Amino acid sequence: MSTSTSTSIHDLLSFAEEPAEEPSGSRGGPGRGVLRTLGATAAIVVVVVVGLRAVGLQVSLWIIVAGVLALLTVRRVTATLSPPPPPRAGGRAPAGEEPGTWNWAAQDALRAAINGWERPLDWCGSDRERFATRILPRLGELADERLRQQHGITRESDPARARALLGEPLWSFLGTPPRRNPSPRDLAAIVAELEKL
Repeated sequence: MSTSTSTSIHDLLSFAEEPAEEPSGSRGGPGRGVLRTLGATAAIVVVVVVGLRAVGLQVSLWIIVAGVLALLTVRRVTATLSPPPPPRAGGRAPAGEEPGTWNWAAQDALRAAINGWERPLDWCGSDRERFATRILPRLGELADERLRQQHGITRESDPARARALLGEPLWSFLGTPPRRNPSPRDLAAIVAELEKL
């Protein structure tokens, strides 16, 4: 059973973050967050000023306020950038993830795309028929997608122009099954030609 997908090279290599869900406790808009930050800043400044005066030091109030605001800003940024917490004890960890770690590969579209090619290439390494039935059609789809995105055509819709854009070696490689599997160097040259489109 074959399914056609309309994923382009650019889609595989791009990553758009999903909008962050608003925590249930942060309702009330930005005004409430500003008030909370100002309240925390005031409380910390009072504690710092009292502590400094208790040991006999005097520092400008504005320097203390600026330092506290800087620390709160750094804290907020690092909290925003930190990975999500690990699943709870009762929850199931995603496959391939060790307990207590975050699976960075789960959102790595590039790694998924590479794995999508690496496994079939390895599997077809010495079998010419497998290469012709598994890899060659994928390379043809990739060439058609690049032609469609960059020039508005496919090999089927405008064969003469597609042949001129692909070049004779790439056109004949995609059109006829090779007598032997291409070497990694040959595949790299094919991919480089596809990237030039």
